[in-house]
Amino acid sequence: MISKNKETFTITAALPYANGPIHIGHLSGVYIPADIYARYKRLTNNDVAFICGSDEHGVAISLASKKASVSPKELIDKYDKIIKSSFQEFGILFDNYSRTSKKIHHETSLKLFEDLKEKNLFSLIKSEQFFDVEENQFLADRYIVGTCPCGKFDEAYGDQCEKCGATLSPDELIEPRSAISNSTPILKQTKHYFIKLNEFEEFIRNWITVENKDKWKTNVVGQVKSWLDNGLKPRAVTRDLDWGIPVKVDNEDGKVLYVWFEAPIGYISSTIEWAKKNNKDWEKYWKNPDTNLIHFIGKDNIVFHCIIFPIMLKMFGNFILPKNVPANEFLNLEGNKISTSRNWAVWLHEYLIDFPDMQDVLRYVLISTCPETKDNDFTWKDFQARNNSELVAIYGNFANRVLSLIKKYYDGKIPKVKSRNRVDDLVLEDVKVLKEEIESYLDSFKFREATKNLMNIARIGNKYLAETEPWKIKESDPLRVEQILHTSFIIISYLAIVSEPFLPFTSVKLKNMIGLNDYSWDDLDKIFGTINYNFTIVDIEILFKRIEDSEIEYQIDKLKKSAS
Repeated sequence: MISKNKETFTITAALPYANGPIHIGHLSGVYIPADIYARYKRLTNNDVAFICGSDEHGVAISLASKKASVSPKELIDKYDKIIKSSFQEFGILFDNYSRTSKKIHHETSLKLFEDLKEKNLFSLIKSEQFFDVEENQFLADRYIVGTCPCGKFDEAYGDQCEKCGATLSPDELIEPRSAISNSTPILKQTKHYFIKLNEFEEFIRNWITVENKDKWKTNVVGQVKSWLDNGLKPRAVTRDLDWGIPVKVDNEDGKVLYVWFEAPIGYISSTIEWAKKNNKDWEKYWKNPDTNLIHFIGKDNIVFHCIIFPIMLKMFGNFILPKNVPANEFLNLEGNKISTSRNWAVWLHEYLIDFPDMQDVLRYVLISTCPETKDNDFTWKDFQARNNSELVAIYGNFANRVLSLIKKYYDGKIPKVKSRNRVDDLVLEDVKVLKEEIESYLDSFKFREATKNLMNIARIGNKYLAETEPWKIKESDPLRVEQILHTSFIIISYLAIVSEPFLPFTSVKLKNMIGLNDYSWDDLDKIFGTINYNFTIVDIEILFKRIEDSEIEYQIDKLKKSAS
């Protein structure tokens, strides 16, 4: 059962890089689970701040802008607009979606940076860094490419091999070269501030591998442990770049805050922005020990959200630590890894054009195949099958049949009953148990299981209707037909309310059709006494439509052509 006590939740979703649109891997790994959780916590009477924003600094932005021959600002303005509008149209209901290029983020990041500097939590270190002589600039990790020492992939970056997933440093690459000029870089001395991660290694080890070992996902704890086993080392928080938040290093210009340091501060600055707009105290969401801080991320961000950012929060002094970081694995596409560089992806903004008013279908399929503990695969054939055989044939079919019968037999009025059959009580008890299990699954971040139970509510309804066959006994036993359709209406009411986190657009349609606009999650427990018998079901809308083979063949062909 859910807790009836109101709690405070700060729910963050990984800041998407504003160097390209959103694809289904992002949705499946981060944004749909985060949105489901945030909607559920709001529905169950909690105080929620669901926070996100565009990540607009770093080398990825600089590289993309150079490649497109536009300024970084032109690039981020373009993609921030695409990303934000796609999220809105898809129903990702953030309380605040900000940008790290905003003044409030710059001010927040610089203040926290200066606070740590004053606390002597940085080291000023001279080191040699790769330098592009032709371009006359230092090369950050992503500006360097070369051959991966692990898998011999010759297009690995200086911080990561995208083929094997190994975390790298530039000096590990074989035959490194500049990603800008393709020339061989030299080593040149520079100086930067480094955060003393090593001094907090024992704190992190105890916090993750002891205190949270049994509360967090095994894949998250395992990755953190592998990093800790190699020992934490000081890590630079500034970089020699011309795009980012400018800082002075030992009174030298030409430096910016390293994006991994300032990007997670974007959660804080976005919360501050939201609090100012809504006359709230932002500190309640970041400094109150009773607040539940939850980070939704993909597995490539585990290290930053489970080691580095918690250490930063600890260094800040009075910030809370995350209660959980339910990171997901990767989603593949048609048997291959999603690759933005090869255009092997299903882009959200294009999906919304090709499948208008079918946001919930993609939400349902992606959460049903969510890579919660291991990588999973999205295929267009499975997308079609789940829509046609589950959403259309089970969920939509049950709702349409029941509402059509109520309209036909009772002119759209929900039939009143003086007594209920024992069979009806047992069916409704099964539905109530499924709702309670959904609550338990959502509280433990098991979104796939929760979605299965949502569909099982519709399955129970279909089975009940098929076994009772009210259309066969309308004349011989009209009182029993009233009981059956009254019970079926209760099941549809559960579907309408419980669907809201998973299928928000469908939930709105269904609630409009049956007159439950003002109902909340907890109202289902007392629905028998609150049914509006004066409401008339008039407009019955088809909730889901079949997807034809030709539509799927078009998408598969489009994918192959765009990636060729």
